[in-house]
Order: sequence, then structure tokens, then C-alpha cells
Amino acid sequence: MSTIGRQSKRELILKATAVLVKEEGVERLTLEAVAKKAGISKGGLLYHFPNKEKLIISMVEQLSEQFVRDLNERVEKDELDRGKWSRAYAGASFEDCESELTAALYAALFTNPEMLAKMRDEYSVIQQKMENDGLDPVLATIVRLAADGLWYAERFGLAPPGEELRKRVLEELKRWTKEGK
Repeated sequence: MSTIGRQSKRELILKATAVLVKEEGVERLTLEAVAKKAGISKGGLLYHFPNKEKLIISMVEQLSEQFVRDLNERVEKDELDRGKWSRAYAGASFEDCESELTAALYAALFTNPEMLAKMRDEYSVIQQKMENDGLDPVLATIVRLAADGLWYAERFGLAPPGEELRKRVLEELKRWTKEGK
């Protein structure tokens, strides 16, 4: 099998893992269940991921890298330098609340929180970039925590805002990052 074929099979497995966790919960995450969801044999799954821990770590890393790529693309497209990291984070977070990254985080958190070490490092870098892109670091941190709070409220059903209010909150956060409020 070619590298491209293996890569696409690997991605299929990671996608199936995230979908399984989103649809059925972390407690149903077994190698057998992932193989079935991906439409492959357990042996085929084990060829790419020798155990559940490697599978979860790979899923967290891949989805985290996608999130960081999305942030970087948003930053590059933003014509206003001041606050661009905060705007990018708020936009990506608000648009990505239903993402597979959420499933990966659940799987890692409930399996072994140490699996999130690399992601913690990436978030530290993002936080530093937000604190150093021309806004008051307190404001940049408030923007990040507001975006994280929306994720939390939506994930756990803890009085999440309705669609219109959610949209207005994002607009207000972006306005703050442009005006430095």
C-alpha cells in the first residue's frame, strides 16, 4: 500500500474515532468499536495504532494541529495587526464548538489527562501570542476565556446563549479586539 493510501486509512480511523466518541461517548471507545465504525478489521486498525492510547494521542494531535492551522490562516488573512490573534481565537472557537476536537479532548481527558500535554503546550504558545499582539494582555485573556466559556456552556448544556445572542457576543468580542476596550 502506498504512503498516500496508508495516510488516508489513518485519517479515516481518526475520523471514525472522533465520530464514535461524539455519537456514543468515551465509555464506548474500544478498538473493536473504532474498527467497526471505520469499516476495517481490528488488525487493520492495529497496523496504524498499536493501542488505544496511541489512537487517542494521534487524534488529539491531528485535530489540535488542524485548529492551530485554522488560527494561523485567520491571523494571516486579518489585515489589522492589533488583536488579530484574539480575533482569530474567538472566531475559530465560536465556529468550531461542535468540532471533533471536542471529542478528542473528552477521550484524552477521561482516558489519561497526560495525553493533553502537547496540546497544553500549544495553548500556552497561543496565549502568549494573544498577549503580545498589541492588546492589553488582560483583554486578550478575557477574549480567550469568553470563547472557552462558550465552548464549556455549549458542551455541558449550561445555559448556552441562543443563536442571536451568541452571534452578538462574538461581534462584541471582535469589536473589543479592534478598539482595545
